[in-house]
Amino acid sequence: MAINKVMQAALSVLSYPEIDIKKTYLVEREIQRLTARRRRNSELYRIWEHKVRCKNHEVPVRIFTPSDRRRSSVLLFFHGGGWVTGTIDSYDAVCADMAAMTGCVVASVDYRLAPEHRFPAAPEDCYAVARELFLNSALLGIQESDIVLIGDSAGGNLAAAVSLMARDFGEFLPRRQILIYPATGYDHTETSIFPSVRENGTGYLLTSKRVCDYLALYQNSEKDRNNPYFAPLAALNFSNQPDTLVITAQYCPLRDEGEEYGRKLRDAGNNVKISRMPDALHGYFSLPVRFALVKETYAIINRFLEEGA
Repeated sequence: MAINKVMQAALSVLSYPEIDIKKTYLVEREIQRLTARRRRNSELYRIWEHKVRCKNHEVPVRIFTPSDRRRSSVLLFFHGGGWVTGTIDSYDAVCADMAAMTGCVVASVDYRLAPEHRFPAAPEDCYAVARELFLNSALLGIQESDIVLIGDSAGGNLAAAVSLMARDFGEFLPRRQILIYPATGYDHTETSIFPSVRENGTGYLLTSKRVCDYLALYQNSEKDRNNPYFAPLAALNFSNQPDTLVITAQYCPLRDEGEEYGRKLRDAGNNVKISRMPDALHGYFSLPVRFALVKETYAIINRFLEEGA
């Protein structure tokens, strides 16, 4: 159903435009830790904790194997949270639901967070995990073609970045990627070329100001914003990329940049599907699967996975 005036008023209150994430991110992380929706049912899932070496540290990976495994695919998942919040714990239920709804193994990556670890720490961690899975497919008993990159919001940004890195580094190349309301640009001010930044930048939970604050915490310097591994739309070459599914939300400030990234990939000769979820807000994918929008999103994802099988 459409967002009515009462709902719009409630959303405006919940959007907290005055809160400065640069000062409150530690508190938000703790709130996420305390309120994380957990799903641990030994009859439905087998959960395996793994670690991948990346330079002088290890990247935790949590692997969800559904008892009813219906596909050989492995979804390599990068979580959202503006590169500043979010963990494999806070996305525990999302990944468990993802495994159940797709019948796929889900590998969730706990990449390093900013501002303690600024760009390029997050894409380096995600690339290291992807590299291990692609070059050591025996780890999960899979083929390279079975690995699908997927992420929401900042995680969608990281999935796109890993695909670009894979092409540029030449070690492996994903066959498919799923980008859920991804952050692909670098300007979320009033001067942005994308109307959704202004149309949806206040009053819909995720504000444009908050996106700007996340980027300020994530970047090392202003020049990062022209780096395609930071902002995939800054790429000069969009060719030789995976088959891509882009899912956006109608009332999301990142809507237009996500769809533009899909068009850039398509114009460069890649196979791309773009789906905009009507009446959806940024972050809706983390809701329980009983919500109609989440069910419909999984239907779209499953069709994409089936077509690429």
